[in-house]
Amino acid sequence: MEQQFTPGTVELIDGARRHAVGDLLRRTALRYPEKTAIVAGGRRVGFAEFDLAVTRCANALAARGLGKGDRLALLSHNSWQFAVLVFATARLGVVLVPVNFMLGAEEVAFILSHSGASGIVAEDALVPTADEAVALAGLSGGVRGRIVLSGAAVSGDWEDVDSWIDAGDETPVDVLVADDDPLRLMYTSGTESRPKGVLLSSRSLISQYVSCAIDGGMSADDVEVHALPMYHCAQLDCFFSVDVHLGATSVILPSPDPAALLAAVEAEKATKLFCPPTVWISLLRHPDFGTRDLSSLRKGYYGASPMPVEILRELRERLPGVRLWNFYGQTEMSPLATILQPHEQLPHAGSAGRAALNVETRVVDDEDRPLPPGEVGEIVHRSPHASLGYYNDEAKTAEAFRNGWFHSGDLGVIDADGYLTVVDRKKDMIKTGGENVASREVEEALYRLEGVAEVAVFGIGHPRWIEAVTAVIVPKSGTGLTAEAVHAHAREVLASYKRPKYVVLAEALPKNPSGKILKKDLRIQHAKLASEDA
Repeated sequence: MEQQFTPGTVELIDGARRHAVGDLLRRTALRYPEKTAIVAGGRRVGFAEFDLAVTRCANALAARGLGKGDRLALLSHNSWQFAVLVFATARLGVVLVPVNFMLGAEEVAFILSHSGASGIVAEDALVPTADEAVALAGLSGGVRGRIVLSGAAVSGDWEDVDSWIDAGDETPVDVLVADDDPLRLMYTSGTESRPKGVLLSSRSLISQYVSCAIDGGMSADDVEVHALPMYHCAQLDCFFSVDVHLGATSVILPSPDPAALLAAVEAEKATKLFCPPTVWISLLRHPDFGTRDLSSLRKGYYGASPMPVEILRELRERLPGVRLWNFYGQTEMSPLATILQPHEQLPHAGSAGRAALNVETRVVDDEDRPLPPGEVGEIVHRSPHASLGYYNDEAKTAEAFRNGWFHSGDLGVIDADGYLTVVDRKKDMIKTGGENVASREVEEALYRLEGVAEVAVFGIGHPRWIEAVTAVIVPKSGTGLTAEAVHAHAREVLASYKRPKYVVLAEALPKNPSGKILKKDLRIQHAKLASEDA
């Protein structure tokens, strides 16, 4: 039944029903004004103070010309300022573009150009990269903010972000952000040679927050250490933003350094921690693990890849009071799709679990027909978690969302009890150390080296990184190409985590009759490289 209201009345109703990401912190601050919200870089801030800092920052950004729909890039390690900018941009309706701080200037420049960024905020140590990227992107003017972590003076075109946060206009920001107005533009390596921009809205994010909180056993009593990069939607939106929504305390570290992470758990009596398997393994192997008091930990989370069964057993033995959850998903799902619960860890080891609260998941064949239990097909989802699509790319969006389901690009199988196991990546995605690496992007970079005739890039099992980027290269005849030359070239053109850890020179690549390179054969052939290197 359609309501016959004037536009003015509709606007009043929309204002009263507002429920966007930018509203969440304000509501939490009203519930828990004095409770500790953030511990970071020597600061200990309550929710009311956090909310006030966000208001000042939002007003400062607005005074510099940023408004609803504009894009602001953020190139930084985790910090207090990062946390403020997440909610300041959301409150204005400005689209935040978090950028991987391991990227080189050329890679950052692509994101600046593709996103149409109106400004950039960079950590002081990354300002040289940001300056070069801005020049390469041909950007002039715009907002330039510098997050000062080194204590150095700010000069040139850059403004100290603390000046936006610590003082200024405290007038409440009143921008109506609708459920499906874009708030984030997250760049994912995906499976293409260039990253795709994934648009996320409040509806996507808040629906996902609810699934994380309910199925992940989260509550306002949590004290969580956030050590993984917040440019990743896993740390940012499965954990940090959910903690803000619930009123939990967030301890922010710049990186997952094992010694610092273990010390923070002890000092802050943290109850909750998310790490990919590679970081859990680094904690277990660190000499401080046995000397720090970790008895406060009650909840542990992992994702990006399955946890090795032996590591699960070791965690259970050495942290008997910790319950574990496995979160599986992708950026396009904001990012959670399925969860493996604590009581399911060992009985269903290696599984990604079952669909989260607000998600439907199925496995389909090439015609998008649902497959019965036990048959391998593509994993697809239907959920309000799903993104608004790929920025400025209707063709890829239509393909990914065909028939009304988001197609993950992962291959999986669902058993008779409904548990999903991811068995392969449909387009050769490599997940190394919690990062996604597109094999095609690495291949194209290596093809730029004189002397490379053919190249195949794939992942092999690795005891630390879970998967290691590996390249098998056929040199051009008579060029004298060496593995050392390939490594040197990779250091110049690729972010560190994308560079091949192993380079093998070969006379030919295995192919099927149609000429397709058989990467499965290469994975089997070179599977022992990591063990030989150990």
